[in-house]
Amino acid sequence: MNRVRDPFNLHNLNRPGTTFAAINILRATATTAAVQIRDRAEKAAASAAQQAAELVEQAAERTRDAVGAVAEAAEAAAKEVERALDQAAFQSASSSDLEQQGVLFPSAAAAEEPPEEEEEEKDTEQGDMAFSIPRHVPSFTDPARQAEDRLWAAATRQRVGPSSGGGVLGGVQDKVGEFLNPDRRSLPMYKDKPYGYGPGGAGKPRPLLRKKRVLGFLTLVVLGLLWFTGIFDDHNERARAKLGDWGWLSSDTKAGSKADWARRRERVVEAMELSWDAYERYAWGYDEFHPVSKTGRNMAPKGLGWIIIDSLDTLMIMNLTSRVTHAREWISKSLTWDQDQDVNTFETTIRMLGGLLSAYYLSTEYPHLAPITDDDVGAPGEDLYLEKARDLADRLMSAFDTPSGIPYASVNLAKFQGLPSHADNGASSTAEATTLQLEFKYLANLTGEKDFWDRSEKVLQVLDDNQAPDGLVPIYIQPSTGHFHTQNIRLGSRGDSYYEYLIKQYLQTKKAEPIYQDMWNDALGGIRKHLVTYTENSGFTIVGERPSGLDGHLSPKMDHLVCFLPGTVALAATEGLSEREARKKPGFWNKQREADMQLARELMQTCWGMYRYMATGLAAEITYFKIPSDPLPESSTTHTSPPDSIFDTPSSSPDAPASWRKDFEVHQFDSHNLQRPETVESLFYMYRITGDVKYREWGWEMFKSFVNYTSVEDGGGFTSLSNANVIPPVTKDNMESFWMAETLKYFYLLFSPEDLLPLDKVVFNTEAHPLPVFEVGRLLKTGWERKPRTTAAGAA
Repeated sequence: MNRVRDPFNLHNLNRPGTTFAAINILRATATTAAVQIRDRAEKAAASAAQQAAELVEQAAERTRDAVGAVAEAAEAAAKEVERALDQAAFQSASSSDLEQQGVLFPSAAAAEEPPEEEEEEKDTEQGDMAFSIPRHVPSFTDPARQAEDRLWAAATRQRVGPSSGGGVLGGVQDKVGEFLNPDRRSLPMYKDKPYGYGPGGAGKPRPLLRKKRVLGFLTLVVLGLLWFTGIFDDHNERARAKLGDWGWLSSDTKAGSKADWARRRERVVEAMELSWDAYERYAWGYDEFHPVSKTGRNMAPKGLGWIIIDSLDTLMIMNLTSRVTHAREWISKSLTWDQDQDVNTFETTIRMLGGLLSAYYLSTEYPHLAPITDDDVGAPGEDLYLEKARDLADRLMSAFDTPSGIPYASVNLAKFQGLPSHADNGASSTAEATTLQLEFKYLANLTGEKDFWDRSEKVLQVLDDNQAPDGLVPIYIQPSTGHFHTQNIRLGSRGDSYYEYLIKQYLQTKKAEPIYQDMWNDALGGIRKHLVTYTENSGFTIVGERPSGLDGHLSPKMDHLVCFLPGTVALAATEGLSEREARKKPGFWNKQREADMQLARELMQTCWGMYRYMATGLAAEITYFKIPSDPLPESSTTHTSPPDSIFDTPSSSPDAPASWRKDFEVHQFDSHNLQRPETVESLFYMYRITGDVKYREWGWEMFKSFVNYTSVEDGGGFTSLSNANVIPPVTKDNMESFWMAETLKYFYLLFSPEDLLPLDKVVFNTEAHPLPVFEVGRLLKTGWERKPRTTAAGAA
């Protein structure tokens, strides 16, 4: 694998799209600069906080010194006052009558001399008393007493009422003062020295002390603001409270420029940030997230990283560097596969193995996306994602230890043990067994371990040896025998991704394995022949089901999962090129490819109608359609597709809906919306391939409906819905991991320039994890051949 870096894209200077590469370089440079600025700001803030703390401590120390000095001065002044009073009383007593005037009116003693007889009488009365009259009694009008009061006021510094400054600030300053000097209330409280004074009763605070208190208060405010903004957190981003200005939800204006689409793409980034930050805040490390109740739950004792790993490459593609760093840290320190836990082989492969391999691919081949140093070439953690992927793959390989080579439905991770399904007589889902190949083949290419390639490839050989008529396979297959179980044929659950991975395997190895293109062409012919038909009123194109096999009736039922098909059909028709390029390619374009593109357009319109039909604008899990009793075949020449404007036809009355709505039906128990990605996935492919902006506009309307009806209050992110056909909808209190892994990723790519992950350079696995197109060699190549086809009908 070529890992030579070209950070300035020098080898592409003469190619189209260099402008976008330059923009990506500038964006990466700006991101790096922003990170450096943030780091410097954090250091400056930490230094400022330390200096502020030192200033606060110095202010507190000086305040305590000042209070101590005032107390000492007050004590000395009190002693001086006491001595002055003693001297004044002594002088008064020597020249006046204490019994008549000296006690209460010492100032009048010098003005009048008492008679000698009265003095003797008072002496007699005093001798008869049980106590002596004190010589010194407080005077509340004496100037010396007023000076003493002022000294006590200066010592206590207690201010109340208007003299304190009043209001909230005065109270806050008192609290700050108590914090700066906890000993300030330790002064004695005499009965005649009340702690608080009325207006004018306390002296004015010293200016220096006031400045220190204000400085301390402002320092606490600044530190509080810094803490609130998260600058001291380990993870330096906070959950968004809302998606920008919500006014854009009610806007019907169509995008008219690249700048408009860039703004819309930014809304998707905001939705991703809101979703991720809510999970990070309320359920970090858990495998499930319930955004309404704001709780999480694990699927294994130590967690599997179900949401973290599945969402990782979306964070990278959106260049959310700090969130990628946090996710990587969890993977490095907390993720372990050595757990006694049964897991689904298919889900674990497409989400966990696919997510890790995609993260490895993006971090090595697109270093400007969410750049971090830990995964740079030569760094100790360079191969973290690959090492975790290899460990998991070794455990998942035990699922292939079956008599036929068809993998078991489950695996015990710690025991390296495959486990058959507990239902369906042990049969495995056909789609699940045949949707492992992109991941294991890429891992084989990275590691050189041929076993990953051979065992995953053998599944297709065993399945194809059944020679399913017209390439349409039943939805269950037995690991014990390798034969199909039941005859149910559909492109919804348990059947869908088998067809998807046929054409994508062909594209993954640069079209070096035409056997998978042959299988795809057979299957698409069977879909046209047995499953495609048209609705009765408006002529929408649908893909039905054959629950009893190809000889049974056609059910007009479409899972939302089937909406992967229009995008996949278009991808197969152009083989990853734009339609314009494909038409110009010599010897490439033909009538069949033209017909395939028309089928893709018609199915895309139907899937869009499934959204328009619902009250919330969000499609139901399952939709039924009204078709004639004798369904029209796909090749019917009498069929004409309705115009897109049909969806704008108003209803004549509440009891008379628009005619196109009569073709759609949603049952009560099928009205839930799980935030599925299949329709926006197909919109992404259809826009990239056709260039028709209407697919972008449809996607924008879908995105607005998701934001409007699935967002959770109080920064909870987004939730799936139990009923999407009522307003307000009924919430389900669950965020599926594919909301961030697939749905938001495809919205982002739909609104992005076409040179971001071009379709001729990458293939997306069924969980939207991009994997590279690579060349096969002598070691890794197709190891089987198809048996000659027979004309037998019916399933084996």
